[in-house]
Amino acid sequence: MNAAVRQTQSLSDHISKRNFDRLARFIYDYSGIKMPHSKLTMLEGRLRRRLRATNIGSFDDYCDFLFNEDGIEQEAVYLIDAVTTNKTDFFRESKHFDFMRDVSLPALVNKGHHNLRVWSSACSTGAEPYTIAMVMAEFAEGRSNVDYSILATDLSTEVLQVARQGIYADDIVAPVPAALRKKYVMTAKEHGRREVRITSKLRSRVGFGRMNLMDAKYPVGNPMHIIFCRNVLIYFDKPTQSDVLTRLCDCLLPGGYMFIGHSESITGIDLPLKQVSNTVFQRT
Repeated sequence: MNAAVRQTQSLSDHISKRNFDRLARFIYDYSGIKMPHSKLTMLEGRLRRRLRATNIGSFDDYCDFLFNEDGIEQEAVYLIDAVTTNKTDFFRESKHFDFMRDVSLPALVNKGHHNLRVWSSACSTGAEPYTIAMVMAEFAEGRSNVDYSILATDLSTEVLQVARQGIYADDIVAPVPAALRKKYVMTAKEHGRREVRITSKLRSRVGFGRMNLMDAKYPVGNPMHIIFCRNVLIYFDKPTQSDVLTRLCDCLLPGGYMFIGHSESITGIDLPLKQVSNTVFQRT
């Protein structure tokens, strides 16, 4: 039997219950992401890419490699990249950006905050922080006393590479209002190349870095004026949600604003936050 046949056969193998339980526990401990048995097929599909990339012949061999000291150190980041879901759109849940523009930013400036810091804590491929940057740039225009910076972090190294480049298929920026596209989005010069890129002026306002929300502390420097943590809490169980939100609140300035996803809730979690709009909260 030649190597190609053996590889094809091995890639049709399934993850054993023992190895699935080991993987699910590791993924949960590392990232907080729940991996119920109903996601077995999804996990197999995504890990087959890692088998090919590592030239490992079976799921059993992959788990043997992963769960030794050297394997954990080498492979953990790639495993988490493989299992994380990264859906993102420009101006997703657009009412949040309306609230930020009309309420949050004016209120913060009126309280004497002029160097505004915003954190996109699950930034995916960059649509959220670049949307924030567009809103901030428009707000700061004509206000000489207002400056701003944006921190964008994610667990996945793959999406951060895309985000730093700021290059997207042209249909991805369709939700961006035409006036903002004209100012902040460049189209490819090559005829037929259906790509766009965020302008360098806007990209320079966003600093990207890898961060795991399961870490005990978030090294973000001075407290943030606004934190976005949207559509990531849904992957965590309630105790993990509580721990993550508590740490995020520790990074939020009193009077600052926290935005979560429209399908998420903080009900039943004791936090120093008061609700000021739908899925928008202010640090008390």
